Amino acid sequence: MRRFQTQTWAVAALTALCGVTAITPEGMLAANRYSDALPNPSGDFALFTATNYSFETGEASTVWNRLDLESGDISVWYAGDDISEIVFVGSKPTSLLYINGTNEEEDGGISIYFADAESIEGATLIASLPAPYSGLKAVLTSDGNIRFLVYSLAYPNGTAYNEALATEPASSARIYSQIYVRHWDAYRTERLNAVFGGTLKNNNGSYSFDGQLTNYVTGIHNVTYAESPLDLNGADDYDLSPDGSKVAFLTKDVNLPLANFTSSQIYLVDFEGTASDAVPINPRDPNGPYPDAQGASSAPKFSPSSEQIAYFQMNGIYYESDRTILYVASTDAADFNVTRLAGDWDRSPDTAKWASDSSTIYVSAPDLGRERIFPIPLSADDSYVPKNITDEGVAAGFYVLPNSNILVSDSKIWTSRDIYTVTPTGEVDTIYFQANKVDPELAGLSPEDVSEFYYKSNTSEIEQQAWIVYPAGFDESKTYPLAFITHGGPQGAHFNSWSTRWNFKVWADQGYVVIAPNPTASSGWGQNLTDAIQGQWGSYPYWDVVHAWQYVNDTLKYVDTAKGIHAGASFGGYMSNWIQGHEMGRWFQAIVTHDGSTSTLNQWASEELWFMEHDFHGVFNESSLSPGSPYYDWNPILYVDNWQTPHFVVHNDLDFRLPVSEGILLFNLLQVKGVPSKFLNFPDENHWVLNRENSRVWHEEIFKWINYYSGISNATNV
Repeated sequence: MRRFQTQTWAVAALTALCGVTAITPEGMLAANRYSDALPNPSGDFALFTATNYSFETGEASTVWNRLDLESGDISVWYAGDDISEIVFVGSKPTSLLYINGTNEEEDGGISIYFADAESIEGATLIASLPAPYSGLKAVLTSDGNIRFLVYSLAYPNGTAYNEALATEPASSARIYSQIYVRHWDAYRTERLNAVFGGTLKNNNGSYSFDGQLTNYVTGIHNVTYAESPLDLNGADDYDLSPDGSKVAFLTKDVNLPLANFTSSQIYLVDFEGTASDAVPINPRDPNGPYPDAQGASSAPKFSPSSEQIAYFQMNGIYYESDRTILYVASTDAADFNVTRLAGDWDRSPDTAKWASDSSTIYVSAPDLGRERIFPIPLSADDSYVPKNITDEGVAAGFYVLPNSNILVSDSKIWTSRDIYTVTPTGEVDTIYFQANKVDPELAGLSPEDVSEFYYKSNTSEIEQQAWIVYPAGFDESKTYPLAFITHGGPQGAHFNSWSTRWNFKVWADQGYVVIAPNPTASSGWGQNLTDAIQGQWGSYPYWDVVHAWQYVNDTLKYVDTAKGIHAGASFGGYMSNWIQGHEMGRWFQAIVTHDGSTSTLNQWASEELWFMEHDFHGVFNESSLSPGSPYYDWNPILYVDNWQTPHFVVHNDLDFRLPVSEGILLFNLLQVKGVPSKFLNFPDENHWVLNRENSRVWHEEIFKWINYYSGISNATNV
């Protein structure tokens, strides 16, 4: 078992906090939420936001902070949330554009300002755009102009959609002739995201805009219509070359139905071109250099030279959790010359940043419960195995500085933001900021709050990992009830990262030892472990969590498993329901299901149908109702007669991934069986609970329930 050791990390110009205190739900929800630190082009300073919330006023407030990368000094750069996005661009390393989320016309559009970071109060309005565009990217061209990209919903005719100016039809009817009628938390309409480009003309150091924007996406269609960024994604789905000559964007494969396939392609188009000129870099091609590369693409990123573009792609055409592979293509449309890098590497990188000399690409990838950064040289062949240069945490963002160091903004279970630099070989150069040493709500949190262990299971050749999170004032000679939390996905993982939804330290500080296992389906331990979930929902991962529980029961004497509770969301909620009907359900005093699957026979009420087709071995049909089909075999309803452990159910109306009827079904069955149960519903939340006021109620109600049944509270009833 590994226990993290405290390190002496100084935070320049900030007063360190000390003392061991428990973090409460209110404290966690009110505490600062930080953006990543965005460096200016010369690497002299970086800007990042901090947004906190007051439960007294019901309002959030935001400040922009300036981090001096030489001295480490941090100061308030701008107080206010009217600056929503910043891009460093212009003739000086302090020149920038920023978006204000409103405009003077107050018609639902936005404003773009040009400013010097050293005198933000002198910002000049240069463009007022008549729609809620976002995702600003901009570069300075050789003629002194600035070319920029933004995105917005667009009508089929290519014009941007502005809800504030739109005329609503007399009828609210929706009519569909193809599946994929809704996604995540919204019904789909004819309005789809599109990337727009415009030019700011240089006028002796100031800039003007003629109002002309080019839509590069709308109009590309076949079976379906192109959309970029994808409806749940953002600006990482497209890029503008540093010389301003080219635009790259990804869209789902327009030749395939949206709900059944994950395939997507990266398109390239000249900045001065249109959607009709866009061509895919990586079309599905059985005769191409990599005929297996047919799955989801992601994260196109131009090289500093503008001559190459990096991107990721999966092979599986209907598997959203296949292994991602790094590719590099030429930006010469006559010969894209696509090359695969580290093609056999058994990890799935998801973010790419180029070294300044275009010789190396830095990627982040899930790895052993962390999201680590790895350099991959352009010379890497398929057998190349990258070596990580960061260790703990999950990076929210990272940037290669002019001196070749990497500026990293990450989080960990014990801190909502660390900002530091590492060298290209992995030495930590400077630690600038640690939220747990600055924010009073996080006072006392440290690496000593967390450890991990590996355990054997009968489902895999490798040992599996689990996190341990200790309560405030932990004393190994005492005992604490168990909070056993199973992750969602199922392809996903419990990472060493901060969360404002499932914050392990908040749960632990109710008085529990939290155990968060990474069973079959978890990512970061090789693709075999991830893939093994297919057709095995109630089998492999169930036996894995059984073995994790047994390890805790046999080994960790400070954990009182007899007073334990189980909780999980999404697939973790499914596992709560599955456990309820099996022997393991009797090992817990209470169970929590958040937006989980109650009947696997209802899986096709979801939206991303490729998921069920993959995980349940095909489409739903008559055979799905019989033993031998994963739809039938792994249905928690089969074991309803065994349900008896007190069960708290959460399900939200806007969850279209797992419709609210799943939660109501679960609650109804629990109630008629006489199992102590409670149902919590938010009509304005989706698969997650994001509103801070709603989240406070979520925490309060769940904690009242589990604390009563585990014996932590002295309440006489719930």
